[in-house]
Amino acid sequence: MNIGSKNKKRVVLPSRPDPPTVDQILEDINRAAPNDPVFSILEQTGHDSSRSSDSDVDLKFQQCRQYLDLNERLQESRSRLLRQREELRAAGEQLDRDVAKVKGQPL
Repeated sequence: MNIGSKNKKRVVLPSRPDPPTVDQILEDINRAAPNDPVFSILEQTGHDSSRSSDSDVDLKFQQCRQYLDLNERLQESRSRLLRQREELRAAGEQLDRDVAKVKGQPL
C-alpha cells in the first residue's frame, strides 16, 4: 500500500468554457477579412496540390458565404413565421369571440 499517494491533494482544474454559440461563430466569420489565415489553411496543410489551392480556398469561401446567406434567410423566415403564427392565433381568438357572440344572440 502506497501511503504517500493518499496524502497528495487533488488539483482542481478550472471548468472548460462553454463552446461558442452559432451567433458568435457567425459574427466571427462575418468579421473575418478575405485574407484571414483561416481561408488559406488548406495550402498550409498540404491539401491536394494537383488542384489549384487558390480556387479551392475561393470555393470554400463561397460555400461559407452561401451558407451564411442561407442561414440569415432562414432566420428571417423563422421570425416572419413566428409573427404570422401570432397573428393567426389572435385572429382565431377573435373569431371564437365573434362566434360565441353570434350564438348568444336570439334569432
